Amino acid sequence: MAIKLFDSELKVMDVLWSRGDTTAKEISNILKDSASWNMNTTYTVIKKCVAKGAIERTEPNFMCHALITKDAVRAAEASELMTKLFDGSPDLLFASLLGGRTLTREQIDRLRAWIDQQE
Repeated sequence: MAIKLFDSELKVMDVLWSRGDTTAKEISNILKDSASWNMNTTYTVIKKCVAKGAIERTEPNFMCHALITKDAVRAAEASELMTKLFDGSPDLLFASLLGGRTLTREQIDRLRAWIDQQE
């Protein structure tokens, strides 16, 4: 079952995904600068992530370790969005995402390669 993360929880997870295992204090310092959070806010959000099974926190120093990957969260969020708004249709989601934008040759080639892998 996918873990549903709120925006505040994603901020904490982003720190772990980019830095790897990090102490709660370090996460707090980072989010103090980037999100203007105080230590209590950060620790509360970390505690929620632990309760959801997204983070494991161990001693010493309340070391935090991500238990879910960014790719897993992306996939779950994309699937939920596709189901909610596009009747489960990936092609409708893709068309909406592009919304008249022009793709570069490199982007088109990557999409073609991905489609070829699906066949």
